[in-house]
Amino acid sequence: MKIGFYPRLAAGSIRKNKRMFLPYILICTGMVMMFYIIIFLAASDAVSQLSGGSTIKEIFALGSWVIAIFAGIFLFYTNSFLIRRRKKEFGLYNILGMGKGNIGRILFWETLIIAFLSIAVGLLVGILFSKLAELGLVNMIHGDVSFDFSVSVLAIVRTAQVFGIIFVLLLLNSIRQVRFSSAISLLRSENTGEKPPKGNWFMGISGLLILGSAYYIAVTIQDPVVALVMFFVAVVMVIVGTYLIMIAGSVLFCRILQKKKSYYYKPSHFVSVSSMVYRMKRNGAGLASICILATMVLVMMASTASLYFGEEYAIKNRYPRDINLSLFMEDVSDLSDENVAAFQGDILAFLERYSVTPENDYCYRSASIAGHLDGNTVETDVTQLDEFDLSTYSDVYQFRFVPLSDYNEMAGTQEALSDGEALLYSNGKAYREDTISFNHGSTFRIKKCLDSFAVDGEAAAQVISSIYIVVPDLEQAIKGLDTLVDYNGNRMITMEWLYNFDIGIEPEQQTEVYYGIWDIIVGIAGGEDEHIGYSVRYREYERESFYSLYGALFYIGIILSIVFIIAAVLIIYYKQISEGYEDQARFEIMQKVGMTKREIRKSINSQLLTVFFLPLIFAAMHLAFAFPIISKLLLAFNLNNVMLFAVTTVICFIVFAVFYLIVYRITSNAYYNIVSGVREDM
Repeated sequence: MKIGFYPRLAAGSIRKNKRMFLPYILICTGMVMMFYIIIFLAASDAVSQLSGGSTIKEIFALGSWVIAIFAGIFLFYTNSFLIRRRKKEFGLYNILGMGKGNIGRILFWETLIIAFLSIAVGLLVGILFSKLAELGLVNMIHGDVSFDFSVSVLAIVRTAQVFGIIFVLLLLNSIRQVRFSSAISLLRSENTGEKPPKGNWFMGISGLLILGSAYYIAVTIQDPVVALVMFFVAVVMVIVGTYLIMIAGSVLFCRILQKKKSYYYKPSHFVSVSSMVYRMKRNGAGLASICILATMVLVMMASTASLYFGEEYAIKNRYPRDINLSLFMEDVSDLSDENVAAFQGDILAFLERYSVTPENDYCYRSASIAGHLDGNTVETDVTQLDEFDLSTYSDVYQFRFVPLSDYNEMAGTQEALSDGEALLYSNGKAYREDTISFNHGSTFRIKKCLDSFAVDGEAAAQVISSIYIVVPDLEQAIKGLDTLVDYNGNRMITMEWLYNFDIGIEPEQQTEVYYGIWDIIVGIAGGEDEHIGYSVRYREYERESFYSLYGALFYIGIILSIVFIIAAVLIIYYKQISEGYEDQARFEIMQKVGMTKREIRKSINSQLLTVFFLPLIFAAMHLAFAFPIISKLLLAFNLNNVMLFAVTTVICFIVFAVFYLIVYRITSNAYYNIVSGVREDM
């Protein structure tokens, strides 16, 4: 046998089956390109020099693993379409005397050609677009642009290694399928019908129960910490429930349509419904895969876009004023009026040197302790708190006692309280009880629940909610609680003086003022009272870290969404093409008995409309029920603007739905061209 026979035969097979191979090669090339760009950005020196560069590189490193794993799974999935379509060809080779080893050589050269083209072209395009991707990232996080062009050898090697391994595994899987199939089974592979899965009712009801449970989890969770843990549980349940419903439920749906004679016995419905029943198990799995990918895209884009476009809101929520400082004491006596006046006086004196008057300022003292709220009773003993499981975590709060004098001065009110009375504000769910009692402290009668309070940035950033209790006397209010210690012997209660204010000057001048205030606070903490802790946050300085984090998340969200959308489109395309070839013979028979091409078009539309929009409908349902739990997760990123998230979600869904309609139109035409007898050179 001449040298080059198998490579020529493999190249000829790829060329003759270009309708099947070309999209596969393009998606492989796209995956390689995306992976190279992600690795390039993760290793880029320009990204390292950005503010928050280390965080950005970690995000992209994680994103590269996501793409690598998804690429492996997805290419195995799409490769199965190719092998299924090629089995008849391999069976013919086998009948004509070509052994399984010879067929394996053809598969080897086909895989080698596809791998070489995909990796080479993907790397070339990735290198060409890598600088554009870097500039887009830098612009998105408001960094300084550099136009130096570079090529990452590390990214090239890593990309070649990852996709080399994937293609080797694809080759072994293809050889396995041919090796363990007889020539007859290969020849009849396209004509083998699929039996509907057994236990349809059981699978369908199980899917509904699992999906309903996931929806219940999503809409009932109130605490961000619980939402963070249960989100992944709910995701797995949604995936399992979707597959069960679409595999088993689709069979039941077709049977119902068959029993409805007024619907089933029409030319436009008869062929389409019978065709769907013929392959519904595989059809349902494909629809479920499209639905999951669509949901992933919508959730990813809606959440990351909300973070990106709401970054200013999140910054102001986390850092309410230009300067946000706190001093932490060990004893309540350190928060005396004299000490607080001295602290504030030093800061005001420094600001006078710059002719700066604090604006929108608020300051108050507080004593905070964590506790579990059950009804109107609070347990603050750490040994008791450890006994609570995750389901009760939503009842854990940070309780902050604030003296009435500080509240009146800050809010401009003249509230009065008697002994044992308190004002209360909750930044979580509303408190409905008339009293609140601490097991190791005092009991307070709630005189009034406040509508608002100057919640500091630290409390806003905490995943647990805070309850502010305004009391007549701070020292008296925390008696009993100030003696509680944790397992390390540290006091559980924290004394704090908080002072936040705007300075109303340009960002360049703010930096100088910030460092001056920092020196004052460090001097106070390092003087005689070495036990004083401190925190000084400067909004303009922290803004860069927010831009870096949110910009990187949005950027990786865009890239992953593109990858998932391409995957969904290719699944839809192969689904239509493979089903078109399977239905071609049946439609040819129907044409011979009098079915017109117009009726064929109506039958195709009936079939596609019956099943094609199910993934979109289910994705919309998943997104709607996921909305509450994702809103809670966004609180961990300092974003509690539900309206922004809602608007972003709706816009993302509309854009995706329009794109989905375009894909439907294109792929339905490809299906029609096959089944109606319009041939292309293969």
